[in-house]
Amino acid sequence: MSTVTRTVVTVQPTGISPADVLAVARGTATVALDPSTLDAMAASRAIVDRIEQTGRPVYGVSTGFGALANTFVAPERRAELQHALIRSHAAGVGAPMPREVVRAMMLLRIRSLALGHSGVRPDLAQALADLLNAEITPWVPEHGSLGASGDLAPLAHCALVLLGEGWVVGPDGSRQDAAVALRAAGLRPVTLAAKEGLALVNGTDGMLGMLLLAIADAGHLFTMADVTAALAIEAMLGSERPFLPELHAIRPHPGQARSAANIHRLLQGSSIMDSHRDDLSHAVQDAYSMRCAPQVAGAARDTLAFVDQVAGRELRSVVDNPVVLPDGRVESTGNFHGAPLGFAADFLAIAAAEVGAIAERRVDRLLDVTRSRELPAFLSPDAGVNSGLMIAQYTAAGIVAENRRLAAPASVDSLPTSGMQEDHVSMGWAAAKKLRTVLENLSSLLAVELIAGVRGLQLRAPLTPSPAGRAALAALRDVVGEPGPDIFLAPAMEAARAVVAGPELRAAIETEVGPLG
Repeated sequence: MSTVTRTVVTVQPTGISPADVLAVARGTATVALDPSTLDAMAASRAIVDRIEQTGRPVYGVSTGFGALANTFVAPERRAELQHALIRSHAAGVGAPMPREVVRAMMLLRIRSLALGHSGVRPDLAQALADLLNAEITPWVPEHGSLGASGDLAPLAHCALVLLGEGWVVGPDGSRQDAAVALRAAGLRPVTLAAKEGLALVNGTDGMLGMLLLAIADAGHLFTMADVTAALAIEAMLGSERPFLPELHAIRPHPGQARSAANIHRLLQGSSIMDSHRDDLSHAVQDAYSMRCAPQVAGAARDTLAFVDQVAGRELRSVVDNPVVLPDGRVESTGNFHGAPLGFAADFLAIAAAEVGAIAERRVDRLLDVTRSRELPAFLSPDAGVNSGLMIAQYTAAGIVAENRRLAAPASVDSLPTSGMQEDHVSMGWAAAKKLRTVLENLSSLLAVELIAGVRGLQLRAPLTPSPAGRAALAALRDVVGEPGPDIFLAPAMEAARAVVAGPELRAAIETEVGPLG
């Protein structure tokens, strides 16, 4: 009888990597705390204990929170203060956030505590790790965070489960009592000490978790956008010349050069391309949606590189308030403010929306008999009785319109809270959450272009497509069949979306043409 070995992500005082977050959020990795992590937390906790003994007022240790920062709390009520904080801040509403977001958020809160500046006992970080390792996912409502002071409400919903209160997501997706889940896993509720409730909720972990997941998704989708663009260009008898490397060396944006190199490589080895390469009657210039594909997708790649830098810096950051310094000071900070992440998420949403928008323009061109260079109307060999991909393009157009609305930045929309103590907030949670929707929509848009490109290549027979085109035809053969009477398109679009989002088609293409940038 074989056993499955699970990957272990070890949290250290130096932090964790994006790959660690993905392994815990989307995989089966377990979480362990390095002994040096426990030492760092114990050292900062000792400082908080000494402050407690002196009785001097310190925010979050011996005072209330937010607008109540000047309210002194007696020593005998400070544990009660921390528990009350968690209960009152767990005030979210709406549908539960996906499992991967909640698990990423919990791991990132462990990471922040492990940096040794939050003044909590090591047991608190271990309790969060125990929840992750027991596959207990708190029920975190989608609405509640303003992105400053961090993701208060979402993190409070996670922390409430540590207390044996609140809700978790059951195996069937239903909402269940946390106390029942803890007992079933053999875990006991935690009793909080001074400062610990505040340390559990003052962080950008929800925003950062969503951003790290989005970075991974966007990186894959931007490469797949080069693939679907190349298929559409090939099917429309486009030119490969705009993608020559010397034309992009004179405008040295790195993302543009990588995207152009991808498209140029994907178009090689095609008898479809060979059929018109020396045709003097061929169009002198292709339309922008074809010729400028690298400029748009490349700009999105460069945006992604910036966002990746921001997320990397945040992964190394102490995000709490107040923070405990090694010299014994406990200082209030604004490091919980999510502006860096909110701006980055909004910027990436704009870029991803445009990658989808230009893909839809190529689909429309493929379907238009006046512009598709002798392909049949709507890519149907019997247009009139059959509508081909007409309504698939309608769906794409509707998604583009939604992405344009979602591309409006959330980070410029601040509302004051907490009696004007928290008078500017980042809305970073909202920015990251809508970014996830934009990327889901981009997957659907690229799926429509993939289907249209494959159908266009089929209709160029007996000319044979490029190796990339042949791989795409093989991937969709059972999905769309051969050109002919109309088919039920919704299942085909769902299947194509899975092909776009998954790794198999890209791997098959790279086997033929080499790694894509």
